[in-house]
Amino acid sequence: MVLADEALVRTLNRTYRGKDKPTNVLSFPFQVPPGAARSGILGDVVLAAETLAREAAERTIPPVHHLQHLVVHGLLHLLGFEHETDSEAHDMERLETEILATLGIADPYAPVEIE
Repeated sequence: MVLADEALVRTLNRTYRGKDKPTNVLSFPFQVPPGAARSGILGDVVLAAETLAREAAERTIPPVHHLQHLVVHGLLHLLGFEHETDSEAHDMERLETEILATLGIADPYAPVEIE
């Protein structure tokens, strides 16, 4: 896992995904070098520190909870999960919510109550 600044994450997002904007988390699957044996390494998860802090503040959640959510999200991408379709998003969000619940973290997709 890499905790980077927003500028680096934006550069990585532009270079590897063709999207010239910052994002909160990027996942890069491990690519076995030619001639090397397959390892148990999944890949890298890169988090944007400023984005993470801003999103946590906007959602009024502890930054560490949002960090854990983004790590889970990134790891699920490394395991092959995507959210390009509504069905994929539903499945991935359900898994994230279940995993986070085991850590005592509230459902990050639950509607926010406004008082």
